[in-house]
Amino acid sequence: MTNALEVTLPDGAPFIDYTREFDYPAARVFGAHVDPDTYAEWIGPDRLDTRIDVFDAVPGGSYRFVQTEGTEEYAFRGVFHSIRPAEFILQTFEYEGFPDQASLDFLRFEDLPDGRSRLVGHSVYPSLETRDSFVSSGMESGMAAGYDKLEQLLAFATA
Repeated sequence: MTNALEVTLPDGAPFIDYTREFDYPAARVFGAHVDPDTYAEWIGPDRLDTRIDVFDAVPGGSYRFVQTEGTEEYAFRGVFHSIRPAEFILQTFEYEGFPDQASLDFLRFEDLPDGRSRLVGHSVYPSLETRDSFVSSGMESGMAAGYDKLEQLLAFATA
């Protein structure tokens, strides 16, 4: 893909920063993050199927989704704290396989010239060890695959 995910893992700091540009406006990229049906279509790599159990994308709302691969299930949940349409989401993110190890995720959606946009993310973890556990579980490749699927989904929606 021409719009690669860029992830920064600062040494000794319990957070990650990431950016990804899209060939679509921020409002469309944001919409794909808050619409449960659309979210289920793009989140994670192709090998996983996603089921949404709860998805209430409003301040104070919660979400839970389960991804399956054969007989294996991976469940994730969180709470939406702040949402500004087409601009910003502040939420928690927890993999139920690592209980009590939620990240606090800041997502900023920025319009760029020519109808393009940039997603800027900052995820804070309770410890460096927790961050490294998430990273070693394949988080970066899963995020990259998901955002590539989102780009394709947005292209298909305009065709």
